[in-house]
Amino acid sequence: MKLNEIRDNPGSAKTSKRLGRGIGSGKGKTSGRGVKGQSARTGYSIDGFEGGQMPIYRRLPKRGFNNTVFARRFNEVSLGRVQQAIDAGKLDAKATIDAAALVKAGVIRRPLDGVRLLSDGELKAKAGFDLAGASKAAIAKVEKAGGSVKVPERPARTGKFVDKLAKRAKEKAEKIAAAIKGGDKAQPKAADKSAENAAPKGEGKAKSEAKATSKPAAKP
Repeated sequence: MKLNEIRDNPGSAKTSKRLGRGIGSGKGKTSGRGVKGQSARTGYSIDGFEGGQMPIYRRLPKRGFNNTVFARRFNEVSLGRVQQAIDAGKLDAKATIDAAALVKAGVIRRPLDGVRLLSDGELKAKAGFDLAGASKAAIAKVEKAGGSVKVPERPARTGKFVDKLAKRAKEKAEKIAAAIKGGDKAQPKAADKSAENAAPKGEGKAKSEAKATSKPAAKP
């Protein structure tokens, strides 16, 4: 290998398009931009522009939310890749395998926000893992081989929104309980009314006559 024989990887350097170099090149005169108009001018950039009408990204309503800003990025490692490192002598199956051990063995370059274990491949060695996460299938395979997987517990959800939801649920439960209690009290009143309605007609007539006689006589 000599200095003049060094070449970059094929396709790594792309030759730029030569514009305005005569009609024989196919990109002469107007350089592929066509004749006049906005797209032929310098600074042309109207992505999403629909000629003045309301563009589709404004016509359609927003739905859901996006959590990419706060999302955690995990580096994923398969069981097959771990077994390769153990077979090569880069990982010690007797010691606990964590993110630092995987980086040291060259299995991953950096742990990012944590390492997550996936079930691709087979694990023959009995090994213990202490990682940020693992799939159910991966945990089952590790335990089948006689090993164990230690994953931190997920912290409970907290914050203003969660507290607001809890408060709202409590208020709703209290309201329902109060409504049930009030319904129980209202039942005897309804029973009394039904009893009065069910009384014989004769008794009602006698009561009305008694009321009429008890009224004071009109003055002359």
